[in-house]
Amino acid sequence: MKRILFLLLTLTALAHAAPLNFVVFLIDDLGATDLSCYGSQFYETPNLDRLAKDGMKFTQAYSACTVCSPTRAAMMTGKYPARLHVTDWIAGHVRPFAKLKIPDWRKNLDPAETTIAEALHERGYVSAHFGKWHLERTAKDHGFDVTVGDNHGGSPKGYLPPYNNPNLPDGPPGEELTARLMSEATQFIEANKAKPFFVYFAPYAVHTPLGGKPDVIAKYKAKADPSAPQNNPTYAAMVQAVDDSVGALRAKLDALGLSENTVIIFTSDNGGLVLNQVTCNLGLRVGKGSAYEGGVRVVGLCKWPGLTKAGSTSATPVITMDWPTTIAAAAGVKLPGEGVDVRPLLHGEAIADRPLYWHYPHYHPGGAAPYSAVRDGSWRLVHFYEDDHVELYDLAHDPEEKGDVASSQPERTKSLRAKLDAWRKEVRAQVPAPNPDYDPIKNAQPRGKAKK
Repeated sequence: MKRILFLLLTLTALAHAAPLNFVVFLIDDLGATDLSCYGSQFYETPNLDRLAKDGMKFTQAYSACTVCSPTRAAMMTGKYPARLHVTDWIAGHVRPFAKLKIPDWRKNLDPAETTIAEALHERGYVSAHFGKWHLERTAKDHGFDVTVGDNHGGSPKGYLPPYNNPNLPDGPPGEELTARLMSEATQFIEANKAKPFFVYFAPYAVHTPLGGKPDVIAKYKAKADPSAPQNNPTYAAMVQAVDDSVGALRAKLDALGLSENTVIIFTSDNGGLVLNQVTCNLGLRVGKGSAYEGGVRVVGLCKWPGLTKAGSTSATPVITMDWPTTIAAAAGVKLPGEGVDVRPLLHGEAIADRPLYWHYPHYHPGGAAPYSAVRDGSWRLVHFYEDDHVELYDLAHDPEEKGDVASSQPERTKSLRAKLDAWRKEVRAQVPAPNPDYDPIKNAQPRGKAKK
């Protein structure tokens, strides 16, 4: 089987006279069920549905973390956030009176780390980043030739002009931010069509503050059912803007004759935000900033010319680090990290079983207290640091994590806990410590914004 796959990959490579181009969409806070092709009955995503029909849909795709910056670091390096020590959004939430004191984690991407953009330079790629960076410094400091729209923060001032963004001049009235960023991206592609390119498209959407074009919001307001789980018209308009950007990209690739030489990968940095009824992660527990599946289960779509079979699906778990690792392998460059090359999955073959891990030694308003987790097969174990307790779920029969079976599965629980402990030691994960300033009364009081 491996020889057949190798032959197919070789023939695919020979079929392309020029190196493959790569476009990675990393959407902000998009939930695992926020696309029509993933079950949404409210959001309209025809371009993403078409991408799924033309490529592969992953039904068990994961982000590297329950919040944004760690996942973005993982996408750039192929490494677990725990190894990078970038374990919370930058600059993180401040909880001075919580039971645990968070570790002295890294609030930027170490310049010594090799990014996928730097690795691709070895093969003559030109690389561009559009939108949110949120790893301090700039994308240019980490190997990108072009960066557009980075406001050095985690969210925009708004989605209509004025953007108040030092790296994105305001457009005309009526312009929308995601569309503007895609316009910049397609201009870059046209200017570099004769070269192999890597485009990292990371719009601020669908992150708060919610906003969009009034006419699109009005369309969804007219169809919204207040009793339905997904019913926010402004959020729906933002999802549509993301979908429109995919359509604009594919139209430009078609016009330039690049569609059959360009890989498109589409995913999210964490699960959907459920606070304030922004969205609902249908069939999953909680959402962004939580310790459960709703915080890390995401969409995953890939169209790889000559490799993916149209309309195919994969239930094999994949995670953020796999995408840069796969790109590097296809381009023939090295990217040190924990991701795996998922091209066999894209052709319908298997990859070796492996556990997936998460490490979040922080607090978050989405519900998380410091935790680590492992998924091995269909089993997911979560370890909470405050009281050292663990929870165990069989996702094959309990995808909503309603029934903790740790007490009825003692041997499995012990084995997974040992595996998680060994992994934390191997990656030198930072762990929280008892907080000498712990005050349950002060900790329960409303807190202001996190310090920057």
